Amino acid sequence: MLRVSIVAGLALTAVPVAAQLPAALASERAEYALWLRSATTSPYRAIAQQPVGPGLRIGAGADLPLAGVPQQWLRQDDRGVTLEIGTERRALPPGRPARVGRFSIVVGGTPGRAIVTVFDSTKPAGTPEYFEHHAAHAFVGPLVPPAAPRTQRMLAPDGVEVEAFEAGTVSVPMGGTTTRLRVMRMPDPVTGESELEIFFRDSTNASETYPAGRFVSLVPVGGGRYRLDFNRARNPFCAYSSAYACPAPWSGNVLPARVAAGEKYRAK
Repeated sequence: MLRVSIVAGLALTAVPVAAQLPAALASERAEYALWLRSATTSPYRAIAQQPVGPGLRIGAGADLPLAGVPQQWLRQDDRGVTLEIGTERRALPPGRPARVGRFSIVVGGTPGRAIVTVFDSTKPAGTPEYFEHHAAHAFVGPLVPPAAPRTQRMLAPDGVEVEAFEAGTVSVPMGGTTTRLRVMRMPDPVTGESELEIFFRDSTNASETYPAGRFVSLVPVGGGRYRLDFNRARNPFCAYSSAYACPAPWSGNVLPARVAAGEKYRAK
């Protein structure tokens, strides 16, 4: 039987989803696990994340020490970030890994506030763990736009600061009440596209899931409606490596319930 809770006609509604793990979600999880295990830029392989500032020395014995790498400079100006060694300069497009010895470096952040993340190809990777799929944790309903849209600098799941846009709120019926969750549009500096994201906390954070909270995407399904499926909730990258800055919990985005769905967390 379908559980429905409506507040002023605007709450999300629980939707019938297969009790077993849907094929699409199983495929998503398998692809993500493969990426975490094999990618050069897997968050498990991150070893450092620092602002570039006016200039950052990297390499053996440098400000950002990289064993076996000759010292060189990362510099930023209004055109972006360059890697300099002697008289040689190489532009580093945002989001694209550049190989430096056994390491890979990726530049992110907003203009003038670049952040570099360093990955070590020899560092072992892990495998994500998930709760069992729960059909009751999937909802469909409207996104209520904000009265006065605004932008805000905040940390994305990868710990890099972005200029996010307030998209509105969704109302979720859980734990015997209805909670409004704030939705932000988070830009991707590589593709130029953006995702509707919710950073939320619930009563599992103390023991079963990452203490700071988890992210879940809000997906348009047509007709002005959106799907919120907590079975797709995922950890911020700081759950995989302490190199990442961890997003601060979003004010108000706390569900008074145990959301036993999506990705778990196992302390290292």
